[in-house]
Amino acid sequence: MKLSIVSTLYKSAPHIAEFHQRATAAAQALVDGDYEIVFVHDGSPDDSLERAIQLSKDDERVVVVDLSRNFGHHKAMMTGLENTQGGLVFLIDSDLEEDPHWLGDFHQLMQREGADVVYGCQQERKGGWFERWSGELYYSVFNWLCNVEHPRNIVTARLMTRRYVNALLRYGERELVISCLWIITGFKQVGLTVLKRTSSATTYSLSKKIEHATNAITSFSAVPLKIIFYIGTVVFGCSLAYAGYLVALRFYLSQAVDGWTSVMVSIWLLGGLIISFVGVIGIYLSKVFNETKQRPLAIVREIHGRPLPRH
Repeated sequence: MKLSIVSTLYKSAPHIAEFHQRATAAAQALVDGDYEIVFVHDGSPDDSLERAIQLSKDDERVVVVDLSRNFGHHKAMMTGLENTQGGLVFLIDSDLEEDPHWLGDFHQLMQREGADVVYGCQQERKGGWFERWSGELYYSVFNWLCNVEHPRNIVTARLMTRRYVNALLRYGERELVISCLWIITGFKQVGLTVLKRTSSATTYSLSKKIEHATNAITSFSAVPLKIIFYIGTVVFGCSLAYAGYLVALRFYLSQAVDGWTSVMVSIWLLGGLIISFVGVIGIYLSKVFNETKQRPLAIVREIHGRPLPRH
């Protein structure tokens, strides 16, 4: 099989039929009939599953991987990749904000550049000024802390070779940040500027964005732990210097040391530092705890359509 198109389903019922039509047209134009469309149902509360199963009955090239519950977008995507058999794999969201017809442009660029991955990236992040500013800040901080060059404003849509997908699937992480795994997997990756449609308001609240940023940074960098050590060293050095200063005042200049204000400020400052540092260490310990349990990324309840071998 030459091509696999993979997409996840979560509250996707209004878009499934049109997405299937567009994806089918794009695949037919590229590889004629040698393709498959793999839908991963990620515990959607609407009737996405029923509509997808009906498509699999009407079109033998459609396969529906039904997860036992909602595991999250990233884990659903990895599960979809596990259930493909195409030499090329096109990963794309099903909400039609990303156009399946990008497939042709991605393939042309892949052939021209000899790349293993062609990914889409927006010229400018969607949303207001705060959305754009916070996104730029996140990428800058992440790249600095993790010492990688994460592309700005990437989208889900990407065309990948089989050898790249096989390499990506070798990761056994449970605390999954798939966009970062895309980068560190390596191979030749080329970006293509795309125009992403905005059909609805983002479901990522500020709290979810902060949670995602924290998860990404602590999953791919030990720098926060090193920062704790450096700050602790600086605070210890300053404390020694200040203690020496107080001793000099008392024994050499015979000056009484005023106490309560400076003591309280020091207690609150050091207490806050200790609490925050323990919190950072706790985040890393929780990740170790989750990884050692070796739970599966997702549990497949049933596969509808043509059963696919796992790679």
